[in-house]
Amino acid sequence: MKKKRIVLALGGNALGNTLQEQMQAVKITAKAIVDLMEENCEVIIVHGNGPQVGIINNAMTEYANHNGTAPTPLSVCVAMSQAYIGYDLQNSLREEFLNRSLTAPPIVTMVTQVRVDADDPAFSNPSKPIGQFMSKEQALASASEFGWVVKEDAGRGYRRVVASPKPQEIIESSAIRAMVEDENLVICCGGGGIPVIRQEKHLAGVSAVIDKDFAASLLASSLDADMLIILTAVEKVAIRFGKPDQKWLDHMTVAQAEEYCAQQEFAPGSMLPKVLAAIQFAQSGENRTAMITLLEKARDAINGKTGTTIAR
Repeated sequence: MKKKRIVLALGGNALGNTLQEQMQAVKITAKAIVDLMEENCEVIIVHGNGPQVGIINNAMTEYANHNGTAPTPLSVCVAMSQAYIGYDLQNSLREEFLNRSLTAPPIVTMVTQVRVDADDPAFSNPSKPIGQFMSKEQALASASEFGWVVKEDAGRGYRRVVASPKPQEIIESSAIRAMVEDENLVICCGGGGIPVIRQEKHLAGVSAVIDKDFAASLLASSLDADMLIILTAVEKVAIRFGKPDQKWLDHMTVAQAEEYCAQQEFAPGSMLPKVLAAIQFAQSGENRTAMITLLEKARDAINGKTGTTIAR
């Protein structure tokens, strides 16, 4: 029986916020992933890196301040976070297979570059905060010295902000496909991927944060996946969320999902990008289904017991 190919996008709750939290969280995450593989699914894992890349960026900035050197580029911090998270996921997955007396497949983390468009409008309006809080004086000095864009963050101080451009190409997609087809369990596009732009023959890292759900959607399309599953903190998508007439949704067509987005049913910094990424994958080819659900409910979701599906 042919396996169902699934790209799994792990949300922040799958990884925790600190080193200690991550080590515990990935054990739960590994259970959900192996559950899917026991359901005859071929799984490719994409994950976020919000807290982790922030920790790395802050540590490298502190080192630079102490030694009088230039800050480490954000693209390099993303690369570091991919290996750091992949390391914990690889070990937890291997342990989970052994706990179930199953043979673990080869598990590999791919340091993944994702090309973005240098002319993406997001670069004209950076909005994603990164790094430490600063006083106004520190922020202006950093902006002058390093060319950073800085903004006040909800009255708590100033922070550096970077762009969140749309992913255009996964540079290592052919290598990822080869490993998947050789029955490896692949962890890739961590944190949405290392953001790069093409400069003739060179791929240059840029200060940006790529949304991991859009990267997962692009990866799923490029791998001809059957399903994209976006795991988040709720079991289903809702309209009129938090209101007395809130309604949980089992299924949306692409047209319905687009209409709900136009009606501003989904919060821009929360559910909206997930729904948009799901729409992007669902309409990228025939018989492609996206699903949004809770991490612990992934197995039930692929068996039609919960979750919200988006399809043509």
